[in-house]
Amino acid sequence: MISRKKKNPASFRLMTYNIHGGIGTDRKLDLSRIAAVIEGSQAEIVCLQEVDVNRGRSAFTDQANEIARHIGMDAHFHPALDIAGEKYGDAILTSRRSRLVKAGPLPSTGEQRGALWVEIAMDQRRINVITTHLGLRGGERNRQAAALMGSDWLDHPRRDDQAFILAGDLNAVSRSASYRDLRRMLDDPAAKIARPTFPSRFPILRIDHILISRHLEASFVETLLSPLSRLASDHLPLVADLAFRD
Repeated sequence: MISRKKKNPASFRLMTYNIHGGIGTDRKLDLSRIAAVIEGSQAEIVCLQEVDVNRGRSAFTDQANEIARHIGMDAHFHPALDIAGEKYGDAILTSRRSRLVKAGPLPSTGEQRGALWVEIAMDQRRINVITTHLGLRGGERNRQAAALMGSDWLDHPRRDDQAFILAGDLNAVSRSASYRDLRRMLDDPAAKIARPTFPSRFPILRIDHILISRHLEASFVETLLSPLSRLASDHLPLVADLAFRD
């Protein structure tokens, strides 16, 4: 799917992907297609949204751990929604040493939204990866972005000397207020080059994003468009090759 090899051996590839509960554009549930898209991308860190755990619509599968097992990674999962044991939310997968820092809700007026923060070891350094899936309403997204920019998340004291990444389905195009607010703190390496990510069959909106702190730079960013990625979910995945600036 993605043929470009990383030129910098110190870099790492990160993906963000809204998997739509494993339900493809043909309305079939098939996690193996999601796993194949991820595996083909060669991503080392994977941020997922719309992940089902123990939900009837997805055969009561633990999707986070099932996908992680298939591609040889470990999974961190946060349920933004938990109704009678049926969970739905975000996940971060990686084969590198990692630990959960924080998981919690974001201010929501429609469907409850949340965020997940995992610290990942990169040789002698650490990166802080936050994934989220913001709301559909503009005002709600603005409040959620403001919360993410607060001291509990992106404005945490460690931000001065550690790298941060915010990746996910922000439901926000580049002209939206929530996106512009987040860009005051983080860079968007895909701002001028990445193709739209939604809907996957005929993508016209760039609403899935990888935003990075000043400690990082991107050498490569791409929206993964292939017959399989168009089929596996209603979103296309976005990948970036990132490295520390120094």
